Amino acid sequence: MGYYSRRLPLIAALCGLMTLAPAFVSATGVSAAEHGRIRAVIERQLEAFSRDDERAAYAVASPLIQRLFGNPANFMAMVRAGYPQVYRHRRAEFGALSEMNGELVQLVTFTGLDGHKVLAVYSMVKDNTGAWRINGCRLLQKGELGA
Repeated sequence: MGYYSRRLPLIAALCGLMTLAPAFVSATGVSAAEHGRIRAVIERQLEAFSRDDERAAYAVASPLIQRLFGNPANFMAMVRAGYPQVYRHRRAEFGALSEMNGELVQLVTFTGLDGHKVLAVYSMVKDNTGAWRINGCRLLQKGELGA
């Protein structure tokens, strides 16, 4: 049994959490500085992807995501296979910081190398040191937000 097939139930459960009908609400009470820190974490990961730096990309993932994938190589393999517009893109446009189901989410529109656009919904959490980490990313296709 392969690495991903053994973890399929956990991956499916995590994806299920992110598939609830998106009910985005503006994240009030989040300072501009805090919003900047969240954006910087995502930008660090995108920069790491552009350099194929598995360790740096994995380092900003939450402890839950790190446990799920086990090591930087497994994490990067998942990103390459499942998130091509994030892994390699022409453009990334940061949108609103919102709340969805009680969690902070950063919206980022990516234009892939093929010109195809997707909206990424980054779920953000603080670790035990108070640093922001990426706890998941869901790609929404055209029509999923009424577009």
